[in-house]
Amino acid sequence: MSRPRKVSPLEARRFLRRAHLIEDPAPDIGAALAHLGYIQIDPLNVCGRMHDHILRNRVRGYQEGGLTRHLHGDGAALGADGRTAFEHHLPSTGILVAFPLEAWPHLYAEMRARTRRTGAWSGRLTAREKEFAKVMMERFAVGGALGPEAFADDRRGRQVWGAATLAKSTLQKLFFHGRLLIVGRESNRRLYDLPERVLPRSVLSERERTPAETARWLAQTRLRQHRLVALKRAELPHVEDLVAAVEVEGCPALYCLKSDLHWFEPRTGADPEPPPLLLAPLDPMIYDRRVTRALWGFDYTWEAYTPAPKRKRGYYALPVLAGTELVGHVDLKADRDKGRLRVVSRGVARGHRTSGAVEQLARFLGLRSRGARLG
Repeated sequence: MSRPRKVSPLEARRFLRRAHLIEDPAPDIGAALAHLGYIQIDPLNVCGRMHDHILRNRVRGYQEGGLTRHLHGDGAALGADGRTAFEHHLPSTGILVAFPLEAWPHLYAEMRARTRRTGAWSGRLTAREKEFAKVMMERFAVGGALGPEAFADDRRGRQVWGAATLAKSTLQKLFFHGRLLIVGRESNRRLYDLPERVLPRSVLSERERTPAETARWLAQTRLRQHRLVALKRAELPHVEDLVAAVEVEGCPALYCLKSDLHWFEPRTGADPEPPPLLLAPLDPMIYDRRVTRALWGFDYTWEAYTPAPKRKRGYYALPVLAGTELVGHVDLKADRDKGRLRVVSRGVARGHRTSGAVEQLARFLGLRSRGARLG
């Protein structure tokens, strides 16, 4: 590998804005998904959902709920041949994401491994779940998307991330194991069906990838997702031919894809000062706390699952990106009944205003902004 490219923190932050499609958004969701490798999905809807926050800054004309419609259709499930993406978990994690179809052959080994692990959420089926799974799979074989409500059963499962009934816990494990896939949602409740009714036949017929191929895909996917990455020692050999080393003062050793290097090149002419943006709490540009702290001087933690007394910023605080600086946060809550977006609290560096960014988000959500003047 050639010597690291030395860049200043400012140059690195400009690079990230460009490489993350902040300055030149993708023309559609499919292009953004291909660029980023995956989009993290989260069901919480405090002031918009996580995936919508990620994509609204990266896709021209993006509308709320766009990713769900892209995945499953608008009002009716897509046929298998119409799908270009699907939902599943990142290997070795519980993180639900939208993947392009190319990811499927890389997931077999992890799905199979989960069937052998212990664990109430994603591990092997218990004796009761095995018995219930037989009944479920017989129903799915007949045809039709089904949710847990379709299986009348009063037995309780272990309370893990909302899977309180035996039906929910069994369906969830069958999904983790690749025997079922999410085919749609009704009022945020998952509907499942067999993989052959969700994915194109050409995808299902792909051979399982080797461990080396999947390790390369995982490392490359992490580079696509975050663009400037502190690779683990075990990851680098798998993508050494694809990456360039980047040295930034005060930061750990970083790497980017060679195909991304052009985003470091200076642009001719002076760019207008971009307006402040509200980022997703788990935005891929700032997902790695260590890199974000070193490069941006911004130590951020998403606190939705932090006990209230320990929160520093708020339940659903959105980081504020102002040009090449992260200047604070705004904690927002949508009051859908009253049609308003309320500013719960904020903490923004002196000289920076957030009212325009809050109003922009309110319009995106079809709400009026209340308290935007506090920014």
